[in-house]
Amino acid sequence: MQVHINSHHFSLRTYYKGIEKKGGSKRVWGVFPSRSKVVMASSDGNNNTKSSQRVKAIVTLKQNGGGLLNGVVDGIDELVGKKLVLELVSNDLNPKVNSEKGTTIKGYNVHKTNENENNEVLYEASFEVPPEFGEVGAVLVENEQHEELFLKSIVIDGFHNNNGSLNFTCDSWIQPKNNDKASNKRVFFSNKCYLPSETPKGLRKLREEELEELRGNGEGERKSRDRIYDYDVYNDLGDPDLSIQLKRPVLGGSKHYPYPRRCRTGRPHSNKDPLSEKRSGSFYVPRDEEFGERKQKQFTETIVSSGVSAVLKSLDAIFTNLNIGFPSFEDIDSLYKEGYELPPLHATALNIIQNAIPTFFKPANHRDNLLNFDAPQPFKRDKFFWLSDEEFARETLAGVNPYSIQLIKEWPLRSKLDPKVYGPPESAITSEVIESQINGRVEQAISEKKLFMLDYHDLLLPYVSKVREIEGTTLYGSRTIFSLTSKGTLKPLAIELTRPQINNNGQWKRVYTPSSSSSSTELWLWRLAKAHVVAHDCGVHELVSHWLRTHASVEPYVIATNRQLSAMHPINRLLHPHLRYTLEINALARQVLISAAGIIELSFSPQRYSMELSSSAYDQLWRFDLQALPNDLIHRGMAVEDPNAAHGLKLTIEDYPFANDGLLIWDCLKEWITDYVNHYYPNPSTIESDSELQSWWNEIITIGHGDKSSEPWWPNLKTQKDLIHIITTISWVASAHHASVNFAQYMYGGYFPNRPAIARIKMPDEDPSLEEWENFMTNPDQTLLECFPSQIQALLVMVILNLLSDHSPDEEYIGQFMEPSWGEDPIIKLAFERFNKRLKEIEGIIDSRNGNIDLKNRHGAGLVPYELLKPFSGPGLTGKGVPYSISI
Repeated sequence: MQVHINSHHFSLRTYYKGIEKKGGSKRVWGVFPSRSKVVMASSDGNNNTKSSQRVKAIVTLKQNGGGLLNGVVDGIDELVGKKLVLELVSNDLNPKVNSEKGTTIKGYNVHKTNENENNEVLYEASFEVPPEFGEVGAVLVENEQHEELFLKSIVIDGFHNNNGSLNFTCDSWIQPKNNDKASNKRVFFSNKCYLPSETPKGLRKLREEELEELRGNGEGERKSRDRIYDYDVYNDLGDPDLSIQLKRPVLGGSKHYPYPRRCRTGRPHSNKDPLSEKRSGSFYVPRDEEFGERKQKQFTETIVSSGVSAVLKSLDAIFTNLNIGFPSFEDIDSLYKEGYELPPLHATALNIIQNAIPTFFKPANHRDNLLNFDAPQPFKRDKFFWLSDEEFARETLAGVNPYSIQLIKEWPLRSKLDPKVYGPPESAITSEVIESQINGRVEQAISEKKLFMLDYHDLLLPYVSKVREIEGTTLYGSRTIFSLTSKGTLKPLAIELTRPQINNNGQWKRVYTPSSSSSSTELWLWRLAKAHVVAHDCGVHELVSHWLRTHASVEPYVIATNRQLSAMHPINRLLHPHLRYTLEINALARQVLISAAGIIELSFSPQRYSMELSSSAYDQLWRFDLQALPNDLIHRGMAVEDPNAAHGLKLTIEDYPFANDGLLIWDCLKEWITDYVNHYYPNPSTIESDSELQSWWNEIITIGHGDKSSEPWWPNLKTQKDLIHIITTISWVASAHHASVNFAQYMYGGYFPNRPAIARIKMPDEDPSLEEWENFMTNPDQTLLECFPSQIQALLVMVILNLLSDHSPDEEYIGQFMEPSWGEDPIIKLAFERFNKRLKEIEGIIDSRNGNIDLKNRHGAGLVPYELLKPFSGPGLTGKGVPYSISI
């Protein structure tokens, strides 16, 4: 048997001794059965022998919640390969063997050494490394146990020529050996980064094979243990096999319903709709994308993971009528004082709810069927904040959806929709309506950049007639006009609600103004119009600003990064923290939030057309270049380029809390990413010649966002500047954009009259019957309550918003902790330290701004300070903190 220190394993029962000459030097190779170690002796002909180096590898395995990994690696003290097999891989090829892979050495004497306070178990393995083995570049790991292992890290010590340790950050599940596979070895590269062209010869084939394995072959149903990243359309939102009423269109892959791609699951197609995928079985995500133990524990204690589905299926047993509203505002307020007492249920039904939402059941009450909610901060500070026109306007700049407000650039306002289908395009908001409130001409106000708008007219109007066919909801197209006051705040001037021509009824539109609220009737109509607009804003926020622009759009970046950028690629390691948990949270959303009859369809105005609306927004509004904060602000007219201004932009509204704080974060991210990119790419040729990088960007454009692949606005990727802009944009969307639209959801929507997710009845002056008008005139507050969400809608949204606004205990915030690979390069380490220092300075700047009495949009009696973009936070409902990734 021929034995070399190469990719062939050494037999425990084989002994071979050979002598070979090279340059007058003799080398003796041997494998000894007693300890399965590789030894090497070198002689110069004068019997002066050089011994090999003995090095050790410290292997850190993460315990599961049940303790010592169920004995997975206990007893690995005698024979290599009985449970866990390690092999070192050299950066160099062995010239004696015709192999494309580096020389390898197996470890021996693997034994447990320690347990630490982080629920981790440490093992040690020894290696005998010949002097000419070369630098270790990778470790091969094979799990011969019957259970999966979570391998956290490997640290190798003992090399004479290596200052310090050689580190391998793994953070990966190692599956048991599968005899059906040609190879069960997992490869982990050292923390040193290499561009493809710089990859050591001994690692090149391993680098290629690892990416091939992650891509898969596009066939078969994915299993929970898989590590394969592939694309598919959104064909699993409906469930036509359960009911044809639950059939939903496929999003993505068509001109009619364009959409980003999701992670492929490969489940069988529906029996009743061959375009849809069955929802039975798992909602696959690659094994390493699943929540960590702490995150999973926190998540399963709340509603989404499995409990919401159980609650939705049990609604008939819980509520006899899903459309029952709250009888009075006192009943709404009592939710935060006395809780909500669920109707008497069978024990099994109550257990379902308790298991689904246990954090809302407080044992101190001694009443198992009582739900409790904490009052959101704005409600605690000012019980009537939701009625304020000033607060209505302020939240467009400092609330949970600061992405919709835009400058009015043209007058008069006109729809771009087909008038033959939707009616006359002219807006009913005339110059006279505006000028009666601003003491000046509209044209002058526009030239002075004093008029702003929430424009949901053309986006929503095509869905009005379809939505109105659904019982218990309604919809309008809407426009809301604001003026900029001398104090730097916005003042609402007018709301226009439009119903298109439906059947034999012509177009209906009406303008409501606060200036006419001296009449009690007009005052209540204004309040109702605001409720409709806020319901529109809630839907656009959740389906567009939040889900589409962050969750859905980032999923292709996660997939492409894992498929095309090797784990040793510097851009993979730069993006890695920004992609954590996103596939898992998106899969959960497909199960219970955005699915047919899910939370969104049940509780938001577009109902069953919610995801179609999201697809329309992707078609009409989404552009990659406009996901960059500066470009977004300029596009909406909220800023202009100004080289003399801070951040190179002059804001149209100086006190725009989201924009002011966001630009601090954007510039900080960009500076860090610039330092990082320029270190690894010293000139444009290194960008263009990076085959992995070019494949990554091409795949994002042509497959991940393939429905928009022909658009001219996609950035080129030829220079360092191009790459810096692309990576900064992706990092911004995954971190600060998501934080700004997510972590204040309970703060502003937890008291639902402030942000009703649905408007259930039309305006009382839209073609009213005599009875409808009389009911409004005699009891307008009851009309408003009937417009607000029903009890079950409100409760479900409150629970979900509470969950989504909550920071996990294991949250990783931007710039808080250094990734291991960053710390091993002195230049990158210094750049990260500057990044961290600047983020801490930004915390202080934001605190200072919130204390400035001249900034009326963030400081005032009863106002909650704007802290959403403060970089760091503790766990819980804090209303601040910018995690690296979309992890909730």
